[in-house]
Amino acid sequence: MTEIYIVAFTVALAASYLLTPYVKRLAIKAGALDKPDARKVHTEPIPRMGGLAIYAGFLLAVLASVHINRELFGILLGGTVILAVGIIDDLKQLPAKTKLFGQILAACVPMLFGVRIEWLTNPFGGMIYLDYLSIPLTILWIISLTNTVNLIDGLDGLAAGVSTIASVTIMLVAAQQNFWTVAIFTAALAGSALGFLQHNFNPAKIFMGDTGSMFLGYMLAAVSALGTVKSAATIALVVPIVALGLPIMDTAFAIIRRFNSGKPIFKPDKGHLHHRLLAMGLTQKQVVLLMYVISACLGVSAILLTEANLYSTVLILLLLLVLAGVVARKTGVLKDVGSAESH
Repeated sequence: MTEIYIVAFTVALAASYLLTPYVKRLAIKAGALDKPDARKVHTEPIPRMGGLAIYAGFLLAVLASVHINRELFGILLGGTVILAVGIIDDLKQLPAKTKLFGQILAACVPMLFGVRIEWLTNPFGGMIYLDYLSIPLTILWIISLTNTVNLIDGLDGLAAGVSTIASVTIMLVAAQQNFWTVAIFTAALAGSALGFLQHNFNPAKIFMGDTGSMFLGYMLAAVSALGTVKSAATIALVVPIVALGLPIMDTAFAIIRRFNSGKPIFKPDKGHLHHRLLAMGLTQKQVVLLMYVISACLGVSAILLTEANLYSTVLILLLLLVLAGVVARKTGVLKDVGSAESH
């Protein structure tokens, strides 16, 4: 089976890398340009919508590597819906409520094809069946991870690199658990993100836009939900949570910060972790590489969790929470930085 992972990863990487320049030209013709403002780091308009190349590379790799059954078709169809929402947003800047509606619609698609979180492993033995909570929990799961990756897409190469690391982490755990479909899907996702990263690393020639960031987050969530159908549900959900610990932590900080300052939850600001690290004097490349290292450490932690007993798992999670608290205190990400937007 290892050969299939390599094929999926390689096809996705090559296709994404080769298609990105064509997508860049298309984005320029369509007027999908990310113009600089007080909150953004870049100083010149840069084409976005690069997620089209990620999507194309991923889809080609999946079709070349695995037989598409009903469940997988549902995930791919849902991914196409979220891609369409991202394309429209990159072209016309959708209102937050409209974008959320599109995300809910996309989240419902795989559930129509049997992909949903129906049970969780009870750490004290047995299983917890969700019954009527299955549908809202699955929707919440998919939307949360979709927006988590979307919100961290603030520096050149950041979302693509973190998504690559998270995808590789889930792939390794899925292979370890003998769930080949999830492993192949995440291998393709890692390859497509990494192929795009060659054009997106600082100084970026193109941005993935919401087209790419929402697609990556969506696919990581949907594939993990698929993992709960046929494997240990807690492992299938805990691993992506820890692997995506950095953007999840940043999103949580943003929600708390905006709530405390009385601002709308979805209102952008300049208080994200990468903004604070830049304000502390680090360069874009230094910030991105530092966040890669943190994500890689979290990925290793996620893999270790699959082999740990209950007490070790609790200890690791507590240490991660302590780390999050230290980061919040040192960087000041919980402080209101609304005034920074006017500079």
